[in-house]
Amino acid sequence: MNGDIIAINFPFIIVALLLALGFYTIGFKKNLIKVVIGVEILEGAVNMFLVALGYVKGGYAPIYTLAPKKAVGNMVLPTPQALTLTSIVIGVAVSALMLAFAVNIYRHYGTLDVTKIRRLRG
Repeated sequence: MNGDIIAINFPFIIVALLLALGFYTIGFKKNLIKVVIGVEILEGAVNMFLVALGYVKGGYAPIYTLAPKKAVGNMVLPTPQALTLTSIVIGVAVSALMLAFAVNIYRHYGTLDVTKIRRLRG
């Protein structure tokens, strides 16, 4: 019984660890590329959370038309999977934009260190 609880909560524990690692990286790293990596870790944690929410043990895919009659109440919701796909596409676009900003900042200042770039304050 206790092993089932740990097995069910394991993805959520991993999500919490990834969230903590992502927030730590964004908050305490000075290199812009490392900050982008931290944002990517956060995106991965959110995607894993969405997939874990949609998991149903012994569930059937909602597009499977030859599912047995008992599967009607045990279908997996397609919404978390659709949200995950949307999140992946948005994450790729955001990552490309952040890396483009990092390249432009490097060309202008010659560094990716956040503390040296803070000269922007007027």
